[in-house]
Amino acid sequence: MPKLDRTPLAITAEHDVPMPMRDGTVLRGDVHRPAEGGPFRTLLVRTPYGEGTFRSVPVRSALQAGFAVVLQHCRGRGSSDGEFRPWLDEGADGHDTIAWITAQPWSDGEVVMSGMSYLAGCALQAAATRPPGLRAVVASVTPHDFHDGLKYHGGAFALGSALNWGALQAMLGLVHAAEAGEDAGAGFGALLPVLGDQDAAARTLPVRDVPGIPWWRDWTGHPERDAYWQELAETLRHDRIEVPVMHVAGWFDLFLAGTLENHRRLGGPLVIGPWTHLGLGGSAAGRLDFGSGASGQAIRLEQRQLAFLSGEDTGPAVQIFVMGENVWRAEESWPLERAVPTRYHLHADGLLSPAPPAAAEPAAFTFDPRDPVPTTGGPTLLSDSANTGPQDQRDVELRPDVLCYTTEVLGADVEVTGPVTVTLHAGTSAASTDWTAKLVDVHPDGRAMSVVDGIVRAWESSGTFEIDLVATSQVFRAGHRIRVEVSSSNFPRFDRNPGTGRPAAEAAEADLVVQHQKVFPDSYITLPIVPR
Repeated sequence: MPKLDRTPLAITAEHDVPMPMRDGTVLRGDVHRPAEGGPFRTLLVRTPYGEGTFRSVPVRSALQAGFAVVLQHCRGRGSSDGEFRPWLDEGADGHDTIAWITAQPWSDGEVVMSGMSYLAGCALQAAATRPPGLRAVVASVTPHDFHDGLKYHGGAFALGSALNWGALQAMLGLVHAAEAGEDAGAGFGALLPVLGDQDAAARTLPVRDVPGIPWWRDWTGHPERDAYWQELAETLRHDRIEVPVMHVAGWFDLFLAGTLENHRRLGGPLVIGPWTHLGLGGSAAGRLDFGSGASGQAIRLEQRQLAFLSGEDTGPAVQIFVMGENVWRAEESWPLERAVPTRYHLHADGLLSPAPPAAAEPAAFTFDPRDPVPTTGGPTLLSDSANTGPQDQRDVELRPDVLCYTTEVLGADVEVTGPVTVTLHAGTSAASTDWTAKLVDVHPDGRAMSVVDGIVRAWESSGTFEIDLVATSQVFRAGHRIRVEVSSSNFPRFDRNPGTGRPAAEAAEADLVVQHQKVFPDSYITLPIVPR
């Protein structure tokens, strides 16, 4: 019978330890460390989501690897004092927290940080302040910028994710205020209807009038990258980050573009799995199960992250999960140098083909913003957590305002790995409109499973419009077909373009304009084809 020769590890844990910031605000957190030995390198994780987030941190594994672990609440959250201001204070507070840690007798003067989403942003913002003692960061599924790719995508407001996250943070703020003895009744009264029916809240017109979220008018009132966003951008200066960073991404994560851009600017190892934002490290996404080998556990992701934070990582520079084939593969760099950008043209008769079209007549459809195309899967963060990842698009494709372009049945596997863009030559009757595109894998049984999608907000009535679908690694198997969908909305993932040429956040119901659209057959999708 196998026997494990293991020695018990005695732990010292302190809860709600006060940590003063430079402005006198006291933040609090939990400190875990081995009861004997030391001093220790410390893993710092900072969160705005309360104590529940701490349960997903690999505290036990980190302790066994020789770290002390500090789990801190961001200001105005959990047991920390102060007011929560999204993104504004995380760099300075992270810097001051690292200074506090390195001054403790159990610290060896070295700190590393880790996290996903906002938590990863906290780590990168702290790194941008160049705190003495910070040695490495693991940043998972996090944006590279607070305007582009977080609140706005291709110029369209990321309505669904902003509403879902904003309502959550507003609720946490009210709970924090109530625990501090403040009267939060009016705030709860305004917010509870939004929390109770986010679908209805998303249809609020004008969009800027959604109640209960303190920062809502700031987000919706600054559609362009102006001084408001530039002030936030100064808290995440990639050119000031000097420590090594490991990046973890998901093919179905709404911050895939941000993680890839962080990797491009900062270097470091990159791991991309078939994961959604909240399903990081799992084996299933949306309506597809990629098998147990797709999980983070299968590639020992947690162990590799701790090795990286210890300065002992020996893994590949890039590790990607190739969907369709459902295998992990090591690569030397991203994007893949051997991938060949290949145009597949959108023919007027609905054919998608590498051959250029002969006819010049456009395809046409009518878009009514009162009846937008419903969000069906994709890189989402909606209140309906099941509406994410690959989903069957057949119901969407029955709509008259969705154009479909499909290849013939594939006679051999086609691997698409890398950045994907759609170039539309198109026109509208409206003063402004949106153009959306979606890449779809059509199975032999008829299922039309979404792969990637994107949007661009157009202010010209006609022209050439490039839609960024970010990236994927998808093998379209022999017997399948490749499809591209084109339309003018994806709601509530993105806000509706009223068609008036005015900012969308200001449009009332009476301002919504029916838009007559034309897509010309010299349009195409660029697929990075990997020779096989």
